[in-house]
Amino acid sequence: MSENEIDATALAAKQALIAGYGIGAHVAGMIHLGLELGLYGALRESGPATSEELAVGIGLHERWLREWLYQQATARVLDYDTVTKRFSISPEVWVLLGDPDELRTQRANFAGLTYRFAMLDRVPESFRTGIGIPWDDRGPRAAEMTELLFRNWYRHVLVPVALPMLDGVVAALRVGARVADVGCGAGLAMIEMAKAFPSSRFDGYDSSLQAIERGRAHVREAGVSNVTFHDANRDLLPDGPSFDLVTTFDCLHDMTHPHEAAAAIRRAIKPEGTWFIADINGGADFEENLGKRPLSALFYAISVMSCMSSALSEEGGAGYGTLGLPEPEMRKLAQSAGFSRFRRVDLTHPVNAFYEART
Repeated sequence: MSENEIDATALAAKQALIAGYGIGAHVAGMIHLGLELGLYGALRESGPATSEELAVGIGLHERWLREWLYQQATARVLDYDTVTKRFSISPEVWVLLGDPDELRTQRANFAGLTYRFAMLDRVPESFRTGIGIPWDDRGPRAAEMTELLFRNWYRHVLVPVALPMLDGVVAALRVGARVADVGCGAGLAMIEMAKAFPSSRFDGYDSSLQAIERGRAHVREAGVSNVTFHDANRDLLPDGPSFDLVTTFDCLHDMTHPHEAAAAIRRAIKPEGTWFIADINGGADFEENLGKRPLSALFYAISVMSCMSSALSEEGGAGYGTLGLPEPEMRKLAQSAGFSRFRRVDLTHPVNAFYEART
């Protein structure tokens, strides 16, 4: 390539763009470290502090802590007072990174970095073979990190806000309904519903044995007795109308055979039953994602490292990927499975779209 072919202005713009991504990756690593060591909570508890004061309070080496504080202050994550020489965490950053139960938390985006980035050493082989990496082959932290992504939505929104927006569902759950959560992961959604509707019965199906193991522990901790887990590799949905409500939360695009799953859901749902779907809110096609969806770069990256890898983890997998089931495709999937009614549920969420399908 000749220097005459290079536009200096375009080069500078791309240089700033790419350098920014590199800087962001390193800052994200430091946020992950802060979460791992509990540093945001320690600073919140101590109030404004020097590195020496904070190190004494939490028993960490001051020099390492000081360098981390310098980095977080220069990244504008933490605040620094040039008069008192102390670092502090603002209420706004505490909402985003500190409080694990806050609905607006961003903790999950950083807590899972090492797990996701470890995949980068393994994904090149998938590019050669076409076969991705199943959830349980990624180690136990995969299930743990998946929990964090939507845990607070289940706790704060699912029962009080989302379920009442579905026609007749809450009334059925109060009386006593049978519910299947397909792709249930560690069962956090089921547990919230089970606590709210003790007369109903909840069956969770997932292919990750590590997630199911975590789910059973969560059930014991929550003290609910109306939740049962099933290994979806062996224990399939009933082949006849059994469930009043079926939920699939952020999992269809991860499945190797989502159309088969949808057909199985259709067979297992009662004639007046409801299928409640949550999946990634992407554009109708790549060009819409390219031009109008600022989170698309993140979603496509996650797809390569996680979602598409799961969807292609066996020969003949659908490979939809993170953004592969936007509303038009989801509507087609539901209709092809035999659902005649399909609507988008008006729930606001930074990542997901929600749908209600009926026979």
